[in-house]
Amino acid sequence: HNDDENMVERSSKFLLIVVGSVCFMLILYQYVAPGVINFGSPHGYFTEEDEGDIFPTPDPHYVKKYYFPVRDLERTIDFQIKGEDVIVFLHIQKTGGTTFGRHLVQNVRLEVPCDCRPGQKKCTCYRPNRKETWLFSRFSTGWSCGLHADWTELTNCVPGVLNKKENKQKNQRKFYYITLLRDPVSRYLSEWRHVQRGATWKTSLHMCDGRTPTPEELPSCYEGSDWSGCTLQQFMDCPYNLANNRQVRMLADLSLVGCYNMSTVPEKKRAQLLLESAKKNLRDMAFFGLTEYQRKTQFLFERTFRLRFIRPFMQYNSTRAAGVDLDNATVQRIEELNELDMELYDYAKDLFQQRYQYTRHLMSTLEDGEIEREDRLPTEDYMNQIINRW
Repeated sequence: HNDDENMVERSSKFLLIVVGSVCFMLILYQYVAPGVINFGSPHGYFTEEDEGDIFPTPDPHYVKKYYFPVRDLERTIDFQIKGEDVIVFLHIQKTGGTTFGRHLVQNVRLEVPCDCRPGQKKCTCYRPNRKETWLFSRFSTGWSCGLHADWTELTNCVPGVLNKKENKQKNQRKFYYITLLRDPVSRYLSEWRHVQRGATWKTSLHMCDGRTPTPEELPSCYEGSDWSGCTLQQFMDCPYNLANNRQVRMLADLSLVGCYNMSTVPEKKRAQLLLESAKKNLRDMAFFGLTEYQRKTQFLFERTFRLRFIRPFMQYNSTRAAGVDLDNATVQRIEELNELDMELYDYAKDLFQQRYQYTRHLMSTLEDGEIEREDRLPTEDYMNQIINRW
């Protein structure tokens, strides 16, 4: 009789341990390999229910710096992938554009995903209904308008290139421009490190008003085939270094200032025109993201184009630029060399945060029940800490 009781007790203990272990393993498995196991989620790592959880809560104490009307904040595009719409990615050097470009070809949930073959740099991103591309970017169409083509080059070149590729005259195509921006000091340092390792972008065309700049208009910073081994001092001392204010130059309409001919417009006026043009073009783009805010960038892209990514964007803070130790004087010098980029980034950051606030607020008013979940959303910094710890 006693033995029976012990047996029951022992087996129930044993069962408890087994069940406990299985649960523990499942929980562990979910953490270690998220997205491998799916409970009732038909496609990918999140269902509609928990998707809010990976996006940071908007900062309730955010102080707006600039005034933006609703038309600058409201960004919902009915992207017709089966129609004539094309996303054009303007990739500025050292802004995290390579990572983002890979997300676009490998990580968007599509009816017909891009076809990426191993060993091939480019993927084929066709519309689901016909063999025409919906994405103009390095990893889909290649550098068809030149290496790291800027706003001036793309807007003048993309329609013609696609007409040629697809063998037809199309005037009804709609182009949606997107880009990424990065904190100018980090971006500048990252470009210096890249050049120091032997990178050059000398095959960039810099087309403007129908021609490339003369060697007098755009002198080189180095003699020989590249500038490898250059010190930060040398990098900063070259007056025609294209790294200076690169983001403003690549987003502005350069034909407003006579392209690369510095004598067309006085220097102060030139700077002002370029900055205003870059702000306008950035504001009017379908979407832009910030390297420093990966999750918010993901959220805004998804909500703008009504597309979803399969795996969440990761924030890597251990970049090459982060590994550079600088004294305050050097940082100040870099900020002065990139004065226009600093202003543009300040403006962009405010517009980005306001768009995020606006879109999140819109979502929460649309979806009942979203409000309760807001409280336990981790902030971006908190997420970073967790990712970094892992």
